[in-house]
Amino acid sequence: MRAKDSNPPDGGYGWVVVVSAFMVMGLTAAVLKSFGLFFVEIQQHFDELASTTSWITSVTIAIFHLGAPVASSLCVRYTHRAVVITGGLLAFSGMALGFLGLNMVWMYATTGFLQGLGISFSWTPAISIVSHYFSKKRALANAIASAGECAFAFTFGPFFQWLISQYGWRGALLIIGGIQLNICVCGVLMRPLASSCLLEASCSETSPGKGSSKIDKKDEFPIAHRTFNWMLVRQPEFVLYAIFGILAAMSFFVPPLFLVPLSYSLGIDESWTASLLSILAMVDFAGRLLCGWYANLHVTKTVHLLTMTITLISTSLMLLPLANNYLSLAIFTGFYGFFFGTTVAVHITVLADVVGMPDFDSALGLFMLIRSTGGFVGPPLAGLIVDMAEDYRAGFYMAGATLVLSAGFLVILGQLQQKKERGSQTNTKKEKSALPYPSLHLLKLQ
Repeated sequence: MRAKDSNPPDGGYGWVVVVSAFMVMGLTAAVLKSFGLFFVEIQQHFDELASTTSWITSVTIAIFHLGAPVASSLCVRYTHRAVVITGGLLAFSGMALGFLGLNMVWMYATTGFLQGLGISFSWTPAISIVSHYFSKKRALANAIASAGECAFAFTFGPFFQWLISQYGWRGALLIIGGIQLNICVCGVLMRPLASSCLLEASCSETSPGKGSSKIDKKDEFPIAHRTFNWMLVRQPEFVLYAIFGILAAMSFFVPPLFLVPLSYSLGIDESWTASLLSILAMVDFAGRLLCGWYANLHVTKTVHLLTMTITLISTSLMLLPLANNYLSLAIFTGFYGFFFGTTVAVHITVLADVVGMPDFDSALGLFMLIRSTGGFVGPPLAGLIVDMAEDYRAGFYMAGATLVLSAGFLVILGQLQQKKERGSQTNTKKEKSALPYPSLHLLKLQ
């Protein structure tokens, strides 16, 4: 099969890719977000502390991030399609083996490591290929694709709760793993562009009767180098954004993990507790689409928009522990979910603005790799604070405070970008004033 043209079509079959990515987001990130429903069940089954049980989610998040550079490199060699299919098989294996539930270490290795690797190998190529298919509508396309996470989480909350009640937490894991096999179907639909399919291009070049390929083999290594550019760690803007990512990852995965236990501690019924996750998903969905649409208007700089949404998330997390009944908890959960959705809708677009599209693939892999430290430390740290305080509210305070700190690095990033823009404009004006005559322009060009 010949790879398609490398120019972003900004539509057409790109929308099929967006729908496929939408499904992948739902079958990966939404499952991770809804895993809090298993928290109490697994904790009681193995009779472990909250901090010990939270390591399952911590391992999943860490491997999800650590696997991103590997997934990006494999996309260059074997195409996005092949990597997504592999991710679907790994995700299924993690859940299916977790069904055995031998001990806590086994859970770390299966629903932690394998599931995290499957999510990484599915999520990373799906987000990457959407950005390759779109240019002018990239913010909107990314927002729609990422909305699959909350659209699925809306139904996964009550559905997972029903599965646990009917088949136990082990049986529920096995069924969910089977559902995740649909990631492979989504991967098949992700038709590669020439710029993201070196292998298929070279196959077309060597196939008899196919004619010459659009990509020469000599171009393979330069493209591979651009796809994984380690030198990005020397750019101040990328470093600032990576530090923001670490602090944000420490916070983002804490609320979904402790929302269900907090609800139980308030004496709220299980059926109502599951509905909280649905509310969270519904307002998250609305936030992503609304913010994606607004960002596509290019009225506000994306980094400033992200700073504002992060500030609002931290505020909502500080207020959420004040809830003392279902209604107040649902309201504060709704505020948190909406602002979280607006953040997720633009944070990938901000990364593209920071480094530029030529380095986007490598930046995405490196960003996920660096951010993994936050995702790895965050849940256990929150679990430790919860154990010390003997109150699930403490985890939310920790998450909110960390997000406030992360917003500071976004402010510095925004100021640095503005300073560079002013410097660039000043240099342009100086060049124009120093070369008033066309002949001098020609002399400079020579």
